Amino acid sequence: MGRDELLEVANAVCDAVAEALADLHDWGLAGTRPGQYRSDLAADSAAVAVLEGAGLGVLSEESGLHSPDRELLAVLDPLDGSTNASRRLPWYATSCCVLDAEGPLAAVVRNQATGTNYEAVRGGGARRDGEAIRPSEVTEVGRAVVGLSGYPPRHLGWRQYRALGAVALDLCAVADGSLDGYVDCGTRAHGAWDYLGGLLVCQEAGASVADANGEGLVVRTHGERRSPVAGGTTQLQEALVEARRFALATSG
Repeated sequence: MGRDELLEVANAVCDAVAEALADLHDWGLAGTRPGQYRSDLAADSAAVAVLEGAGLGVLSEESGLHSPDRELLAVLDPLDGSTNASRRLPWYATSCCVLDAEGPLAAVVRNQATGTNYEAVRGGGARRDGEAIRPSEVTEVGRAVVGLSGYPPRHLGWRQYRALGAVALDLCAVADGSLDGYVDCGTRAHGAWDYLGGLLVCQEAGASVADANGEGLVVRTHGERRSPVAGGTTQLQEALVEARRFALATSG
């Protein structure tokens, strides 16, 4: 399957989720496991059906691993930011990133509240609603507007911060320059589905993303967790990692 075809499949996944959510009347907690909403389950069912029908393996936050023997693996967050979605805060997304043996190959992240669509293919750049995007050129934490997940025990030195609640979209906001950087202040809090789509969009736009602990971000199992940190520039990304490290090390 070619890269354009993979983008078509990923966009079809986002379309299917949008249709499922449009028919859903109760977006509240599902009572299945902590933090899982009925919207998560409806979105997952619709998305996995499209991906399996296209011949892809799937690693989904909500339903785990499907068809692991297939050559390409779609890492899926059917509804990133589902708490936002349950409260109709317009910052929640479907993220689909297809991996081959070398890593992320094609990704689509769509804000399901607004329809804003981010796409990237390895070596092919990144786009928002069809237009090429680039990150900001800020290099210093003191000049940066930074997105947060969790909250650090000490001020990291940012100019301003935002806690928006959907990692995939937060990373895409770094990719297009809406945010200068992003810091996960938790301890290995995020699965691959949370960040891989945004990771590829960032990388293809020219932004820098790394794990705060120096671990590889491309993982293919449900249990592994990471702490992504991003910057529109490598200098900012590295400075944010160091600021985070110092804050956590000196918090006691």
